[in-house]
Amino acid sequence: LVDNGQEMTPALKAFLVTLLPLVSALKEQFTPQHIVNLLWAVARLVDNDQELTPDLKETVDALLPLVHAQMAQFNTQGIANLLWAMAKLLINANVLVPELKASVAALLLQVKLRQVDFNPQEISIVLWAMGTFGELIDTKVPDSVAQAILYDVYGHMLFTQRDLFISLWGLLACSARRYLNKIGANNILECLISELFRRLERSAIDNEQGRTVMALAASWLGRKCPFDPHYLSRNSSAQFAFYTQLKSALPALTIEQEKSIHSLPPVDLLLPEHNIAIEIQGASHYVGHDFQTRNGSTLLKIALLQKAGYDVLEIPVNQLDNPDSVKAYIGQIQSKAR
Repeated sequence: LVDNGQEMTPALKAFLVTLLPLVSALKEQFTPQHIVNLLWAVARLVDNDQELTPDLKETVDALLPLVHAQMAQFNTQGIANLLWAMAKLLINANVLVPELKASVAALLLQVKLRQVDFNPQEISIVLWAMGTFGELIDTKVPDSVAQAILYDVYGHMLFTQRDLFISLWGLLACSARRYLNKIGANNILECLISELFRRLERSAIDNEQGRTVMALAASWLGRKCPFDPHYLSRNSSAQFAFYTQLKSALPALTIEQEKSIHSLPPVDLLLPEHNIAIEIQGASHYVGHDFQTRNGSTLLKIALLQKAGYDVLEIPVNQLDNPDSVKAYIGQIQSKAR
């Protein structure tokens, strides 16, 4: 209903309040398909700006242990939808609990074990979810899972343009983590990024999200960007406050705000004379908003800036309330800018 434009009216909210307690009460009776449908629905509601109320949180808490208990019984569509739901719950509702992390690891193992059974749409969802999870999952997992299922990319001719975009972004985010961890390039993943880029380059791309992914991929591959993507400027209050403090401390320093480099998303603060990019990282840059575990989008942006030759300084916004931390960061910038 919400997906098709239905507003969350008081009656619909009351309906949810009535139904949600039944999930915990009847959880032992749910089949794998019921579990998938319920978690997908909760994630979909949250993705449509529904607040994760205590009742919805309790529903998630009741369902996650069932995922692990019935793991072997989920079909490939169920596995893909569960990974999608968990990624969305992390992005939109900060749901980061031990059961979710354990479920993600177990689901990705199932992907690897049943690699030949996944169709193109399911593959693209798995890749997108792996990229989104960022540093939440073990470094080796994206490599092994992607390599296992992506040999099929060359054989599948049924990937839609949307599937290709989602797959390409997921691969880029996974490769960015390798790059930042200085593990070295994975030739298979790099070849697949190049192949997906080649396929998309030959098609007409009429949506901004697709053009953005192509711009990121072009930068990653060191190729000319086929599009000029449009990015929104988001100058946060924390970003402006740090800019003001930095400018006051180092008045001779040239500082640009919201500057886009090489068709990449805008840098919060740029010191163009020193090739230094400063990113003020709010909670949305971290999985579960924990200010420790960076998500795929953050990893990809940092890796692309580094590949472009920029020294990147990441400053978690929760450290800017501490005057000593601010002073230390300014001193670090001063040292880099000499």
